[in-house]
Amino acid sequence: MTATLTRARRSRPSRRQAVIAFLVLTGPMILGLLVFKYVAIAWAFLLSFSDGRRTIQLGQWVGFDNYAQLLGDDRFRESLVVIVAFTAFIVPVTFAASLALAVLVNRVRRGRALFRTSFLIPAAVSYVAATLVWKMALFNGLPTGIANAIGLTLFDADPVPWIQTEDPPLYWVVLISLRLWLQVGLYMILFLAGLQAIPRQLYEAAALDGAGSWARFRYVTLPQLRNTSVAILLLLLIAAMQAFDEFYNLFSSGLGGAGSAAVRPPLVYLYDVALKDQNYGVGSAGAFVITLLIIIVTLLQGRISGFGRKG
Repeated sequence: MTATLTRARRSRPSRRQAVIAFLVLTGPMILGLLVFKYVAIAWAFLLSFSDGRRTIQLGQWVGFDNYAQLLGDDRFRESLVVIVAFTAFIVPVTFAASLALAVLVNRVRRGRALFRTSFLIPAAVSYVAATLVWKMALFNGLPTGIANAIGLTLFDADPVPWIQTEDPPLYWVVLISLRLWLQVGLYMILFLAGLQAIPRQLYEAAALDGAGSWARFRYVTLPQLRNTSVAILLLLLIAAMQAFDEFYNLFSSGLGGAGSAAVRPPLVYLYDVALKDQNYGVGSAGAFVITLLIIIVTLLQGRISGFGRKG
């Protein structure tokens, strides 16, 4: 018995060996995070206070001049207006569409997995690839484009240059439809998980009390989805304020007559400042301004909706 216990103790890895194994397994990831993320963030923060034109080296310190130049630029303020308008529209529309699809799919008795997969597939598609499909096939402005072909067939309408039309701004149709197609399926899955976690007894009790479909949805489904709804709102808000790919790829190649300035969100503006104008100091300052705005808006939205509170 004693010999068996001795062999068992010897076979167990010592604390030192466990620490070494942990460092070997996690060391590359931790090192990568330090070098490529945290050191880069710290360097960019210091660069935002220096004259970073055509260089990323920490040179002449200018204090808050980069921030003052950024906030005094009309183009940056216009980009803030663009992203606020985009966020104010896309967040509630995506939320409502995702919830509606989740409710419908949850009521399906057969083929639910097929519907889940079908709606989730777009979430795995690259934003760049989807933008090119929207730009070159669906809304290319030619009579053979899918949107114009449908309009011609159903309504006998003339071909419309969707991306180039500024009055009315039809390019918003392209942007909104693209973002909805890419995101609705993902948030539908999150809502669907929340719906399936609601106890069936609550619906049965509501039905016995004479509650109809709308009453059960309003007084049972929505309250039970409160935490899921608040989390999805936060994710939608952050994703909307970080919009870049669809705006850049739709309007940056010169094929869109609307011009990138008319529909340029802050991240596209900062991309132009940093990589085209090579003013890395102002670009770094803008990155931290946008990060601060996202944090403030997210905290306010979480506080208003009661995120994290019990009950």
